[in-house]
Amino acid sequence: MEKIASFQMDHTKLLAGLYVSRTDKFGDTCITTMDMRFKMPNREPVMDMPVMHTLEHLCATFLRSHKVWSQKIIYFGPMGCRTGCYALFEGERTSAELLPLMIEMFEWLVKFEGEIPGAQPGECGNYLEHNLNMAKFEASKYLNVLKNAKPENLNYPVSTQLKSSYTY
Repeated sequence: MEKIASFQMDHTKLLAGLYVSRTDKFGDTCITTMDMRFKMPNREPVMDMPVMHTLEHLCATFLRSHKVWSQKIIYFGPMGCRTGCYALFEGERTSAELLPLMIEMFEWLVKFEGEIPGAQPGECGNYLEHNLNMAKFEASKYLNVLKNAKPENLNYPVSTQLKSSYTY
């Protein structure tokens, strides 16, 4: 079986940042997968599951409620390795294009107070596993990366990227 492109990337060279992971074309439709890397893989402790779960609920709610981007977000969810999240958008997107949206989202998240959206027994399959305070802490750290992003935080290292565009 062929190893998928994301497993062929040298994760030891990846910084925290916002990256285009891949673009997929399905006929005339393009979907861009964004790699929202909160942690430097294999060099920083990963986020725990309650933090990831809270980030998922808050970020998905923000994106699906956004006045401009709500119709362009397809999916938001955590990475299995717990170093970040993926966001899938309609259209061919760039990190630079989405950077203002991500800054807006994480500014909102670090100020968030109240009940976590969708965190009730009838709304979530694991409603007890959340940690708002730590999610806000991790969001604050990531927001700092986004606000001070350099090219190396917005573009995968060239030597690590294999194939990132696919046509179906």
